[in-house]
Amino acid sequence: MSKTIHTERHKRLRELLKARRTAAGLTQTVVAERLGKPPSYVAKYEGGDRRLDVLEYLDVAAAIGFDPCSVIRSLQRKPGA
Repeated sequence: MSKTIHTERHKRLRELLKARRTAAGLTQTVVAERLGKPPSYVAKYEGGDRRLDVLEYLDVAAAIGFDPCSVIRSLQRKPGA
């Protein structure tokens, strides 16, 4: 398993997070404010400059207002894949 942050699956996660944010009509600044973080925090995880740990991911999902499990399910690898 690659340790790089630049994998196709990580790219897909970033795309899904951005899509959920924009579908909710939220800017990076609004999400950052809800998280108590600077806007660069959101820009960095959406841009691939940093990863989110699982607890940060749950906080982002709550700030945006989506079910975190639905995104995780879409990223799961299929058995034998």
